[in-house]
Amino acid sequence: MAINRDSNVYTVVFATVMVVIVGGFLAFISMSLKPQQKANITNEKMQNILQAIGIDETNGIARDDAGKVFNDYVKRRITINYKGEILSDKSADEAIDPQDKLDAFNIDLRKEYSMYVKPIMSQYKGDDAKIDAEMAASPNIHFPVFVCENNGKKYYVVSASGKGLWDDIWGYIGLSEDAITVSGSVFDHKGETPGLGSKIAEEWFQVQFKGKTIEEGGAYAPIKVLKPGNELNSHQVDGISGATFTGVGVDEMLTRNLAVYYNFFSTNKGL
Repeated sequence: MAINRDSNVYTVVFATVMVVIVGGFLAFISMSLKPQQKANITNEKMQNILQAIGIDETNGIARDDAGKVFNDYVKRRITINYKGEILSDKSADEAIDPQDKLDAFNIDLRKEYSMYVKPIMSQYKGDDAKIDAEMAASPNIHFPVFVCENNGKKYYVVSASGKGLWDDIWGYIGLSEDAITVSGSVFDHKGETPGLGSKIAEEWFQVQFKGKTIEEGGAYAPIKVLKPGNELNSHQVDGISGATFTGVGVDEMLTRNLAVYYNFFSTNKGL
């Protein structure tokens, strides 16, 4: 019996078979690439942490090389809560277990900011005392601390996440052994305007933070992102022309997150 290729039945059956075949093939490809995708994400995170230390040995390190030397520099992975209580403390000898949600390396600040931090800030906007109380009471807000060593010197890499003009922004900030002087920084974004807010990921913007401090007169002094052209002090950097809202976002996320870390290090000297 000859097949009528002009019939509607043939067209529907042919289209269905092709969808199943192509869909199955794409699903197979996706599953095959998933392990490599996860490895790339892990290596990129390690790369960012290492670069944020701000030392020559890790400056410009390639993503694929980051995993090989990560434990050479990162000696402890500590997770704290908003109150500065240590929830997890892992040494470099302890492998990163993807199932351990409290391992500092597994903390997803972008997710936590979106799900827990931002709703609190929106609900209690303008009431700093209430925001502080709600943040402290939440069991879902965490802050990773990476204790690093190089040539007998200690460094700390901390992280921050917030909101830019269009979407998430985040960063890793390196602190020298005194825990108040910035040694390096790495910032990135999800969807800031190309050529404007996207420049937070460029070296010229990030290098401004090196040498800035988060303390003045024995008290916390947040790093402020100002409009370009102002005279700067040891707690200020230039923003990006035409990207005011992105600069405000970087300013806010650093002010909020570094305050937690400052309080933690103030009561944990020589960690």
